[in-house]
Amino acid sequence: MGLGIIVSGAIAGCSVPSPTTQGDQPIKITLVSYAVTQSAYEQIIPKFTEKWQQKTGKTVIFEQSYGGSGSQTRAVIDGLEADVVALALALDTKKIEKAGLIDPGWETELPNDAIVHKSVVALVPRNDQIKISGWSDLAKDKIQVITANPKTSGGARWNFLALWGSVTQGGGNQEKAQKFVENVFKNVPVLPKDAREASDVFYKQGQGNVLINYENEVILAKQKGNNSKFIVPTDYNISIDNPVAVVDKNVDKHGNREVAEAFVQFLFTPEAQREFAKVGFRPIDPTVTKEFSQQYPAIKNLFTVKDLGGWTKLQYEFFEDGAVFDKMLSKINKK
Repeated sequence: MGLGIIVSGAIAGCSVPSPTTQGDQPIKITLVSYAVTQSAYEQIIPKFTEKWQQKTGKTVIFEQSYGGSGSQTRAVIDGLEADVVALALALDTKKIEKAGLIDPGWETELPNDAIVHKSVVALVPRNDQIKISGWSDLAKDKIQVITANPKTSGGARWNFLALWGSVTQGGGNQEKAQKFVENVFKNVPVLPKDAREASDVFYKQGQGNVLINYENEVILAKQKGNNSKFIVPTDYNISIDNPVAVVDKNVDKHGNREVAEAFVQFLFTPEAQREFAKVGFRPIDPTVTKEFSQQYPAIKNLFTVKDLGGWTKLQYEFFEDGAVFDKMLSKINKK
């Protein structure tokens, strides 16, 4: 799920049916999400607006903004009046909560702890000469790994934690995990600022011979004609959990809470879940999961951020200034 900007700092309208009567005032909902969800929401939003009009006779107009999860988070905190946020990390949603815009406890207000879809990490070798079958191969000589910078990219944090957890969840200690991740980052020639830029460095600039990316990103790329083979490590992998939340302060200001809450509930229905699954996101609905089982290989040991200690602990230990990642870069002379 690359986090590069598709609609940068801009709002894109979504066409909907005309109001049913001249006196009706359309209800506006502003959705702020991260870049690669756009393909799914372009299909989901018209389905919701049609159902809402059939149910209530009211027209809903969506305005949408897509970009890097971190930059979208900052935009909402700085005044972009999102009614619904669907971000790459629960950590980003928590930042909006801490800014006073989302009420505490938002995770409990929706099914599945508000996780609306999932992904895992995939490895993309440049060609058949690059022999990659799993995590350990990334630390080998002659491998050049392209991944974004975890300091600036939410997607890259998932990559880092997948590497780390592939050791610790398999019984290795912290020292062994650190040594392995250090060896992988010794093979990283550049650190692009976000996952979309990392994809451009790999595909368009031809740097590196293995790309670490989201499974959903490589599935979508394949659907768009990119025939690169990819490997999903199934021994150990991290569950990339993507939450959705209503922005309480804004919906109360706009008077559209009922519709915003109905929309986020709709995202958990099989109809919406299928649209997420079609473009590469692992659905959380059991029925839809079975329907798409051929597309998504089962992971034997699927670990979560909670298994690693939770986002607050991980952000402090690994990604804050002077934490593990900075020390690691200094040690291997990457600035």
